Amino acid sequence: MSGTLLDGHDVVLFDLDGTVFRGGELVPGALEAVREVHRRGVAVRYVTNNASKPDQAVADHLTGLGLPAERAEVSTSAQAGAAVLAEKLPAGSRVLVVGSAALVSEVDKAGLVPVSDFADDPVAVVQGLSTDIAYRDLAEACLAIRAGALWVASNGDRTLPTERGLMPGNGSLVALLRAATDQEPLVAGKPERPLLDRAVSSARAESPLMVGDRLDTDIAGAVNAGMPSLMVLTGVNTPADLLGAPPEMRPDHVAADLRGLLQAPAEVAIAAQDGWQVRVDDDGLELAGSDQQSDALAALRSLCSAWWATSSGPVAVRGADEHAKAALRELGLA
Repeated sequence: MSGTLLDGHDVVLFDLDGTVFRGGELVPGALEAVREVHRRGVAVRYVTNNASKPDQAVADHLTGLGLPAERAEVSTSAQAGAAVLAEKLPAGSRVLVVGSAALVSEVDKAGLVPVSDFADDPVAVVQGLSTDIAYRDLAEACLAIRAGALWVASNGDRTLPTERGLMPGNGSLVALLRAATDQEPLVAGKPERPLLDRAVSSARAESPLMVGDRLDTDIAGAVNAGMPSLMVLTGVNTPADLLGAPPEMRPDHVAADLRGLLQAPAEVAIAAQDGWQVRVDDDGLELAGSDQQSDALAALRSLCSAWWATSSGPVAVRGADEHAKAALRELGLA
């Protein structure tokens, strides 16, 4: 296959939750798309802000869903968080870990000493998501941070997509400690660069492409790292979120799912699309459809292109004809 979005890239960085799978289910198109990436010899890295599982468990989970994955293909925010600590602390430093056994293991592998009590005199706190976190864990971390300990968060995701819906993410617990300490953590995961830089380096790549469903982590991370990105509409953010996105959260391409990787770049690029006309006026945006075969996602790309060229933030959108009105209803923009 030639002439696809994959052309010119030597590694694809896939977000996981909401992009490749939702809990125990692959999202539509994921298997087909990732298999084609492998078939074409392009490296794959699964970059996840979820710090609750070790890399091998993530690879096993993907394999169990029918998508074979190698441990080396997985980059987690737990690994990135431990790496940030190792860069800033002497070997053997005590680190209070608020998170899963996977995060404890990464801290240990980084040459640091994991502890769980303020009484152990930690010089740093690292925080990642675990469903077993209790008030005591957060209280110990609060005391350490207030005493001057370096605070590193694996990620700031406020929510976590699952097959049951959105659940509280690590960012929600980070917000609790932020309120209790009046301090800000260093963030290792997306949208900050450590996780993405580590993934690209591990693949020895030079032309990465980031793919994800969240504007504030996946896409903002790509913007921060200076790499192109593809947003898929299988997870957290919606077409309305995309249209109103600020410049620091704008992808280069948008598709319904990962099969967008197999389309021509022009077909998924956020740009004016054949069959749709967009007019910007004082009342917002007016969409008109001249081709009944043009789909709603092409309309979304045209709308984003027109609006982002003139302004940003939420905007009212109206349809000039029945075809346009139907597209807006499908996109949730009516």
